[in-house]
Amino acid sequence: MTDAILELRGVSKSFGEGDRRVDAVRDVTLDIDRGEMVSLVGPSGSGKSTLLAMVGGLLQPTAGAIVVDGEDITRHGKGARTRYRRDRVGFVFQGSNMVPFLTARENLLIVGEFGGVDRGALRHRADELLEELGLARVRDQVSSQLSGGERQRVAIARALMRDPVLILVDEPTASLNSELGSRVVDALKEEIHGRSKACIMVTHDERMAERADRLIEFRDGRLHSADARPETVRSSEAR
Repeated sequence: MTDAILELRGVSKSFGEGDRRVDAVRDVTLDIDRGEMVSLVGPSGSGKSTLLAMVGGLLQPTAGAIVVDGEDITRHGKGARTRYRRDRVGFVFQGSNMVPFLTARENLLIVGEFGGVDRGALRHRADELLEELGLARVRDQVSSQLSGGERQRVAIARALMRDPVLILVDEPTASLNSELGSRVVDALKEEIHGRSKACIMVTHDERMAERADRLIEFRDGRLHSADARPETVRSSEAR
């Protein structure tokens, strides 16, 4: 019996045909376990975001299988993929994508309301996440009044609202200083470890990468290393 939440088996993604064909992701096989937080690192254009989009059900692979908590999402039709994204995955993109006229708390509640969860429980969950991420004092401010760093932390809290099994993060600390970035990463890691989730983070931020349980190096659409500890990758890059 596997302890992996995410299993990738020979996953590839190509765009275009003939001379215009681009192989963005090439034959990726990888497992990510329950309670594991990994950083996906590599140069721009190496295929990291394409891989993240496929795992999140936003793109269909050209070949291979993606199994999330025992569920092969590559076999899903459009409706099943929508439910998968809604119920099983938490997304944090580079842009916070907040609803500008809603408060920080309301931006969390509007996500949590899908699925018939008790509103009192949702408010408690939202307040708990905002407190963990240092946002309690701006809970009732509309998102257009928040700083870029505050909006990004609200986006992270929002991704955790539905208690997803898998969290996918794209450059979450790009707009945060060292102190706030550390708080964001620590909150994510506590959630992942404490609730037996899995997380992939695409990042160029060493503060994020250093806190991961594992670093996955991605180059030219392929895995270069999937088992390195953060300090191992840094030593390799220095040589």
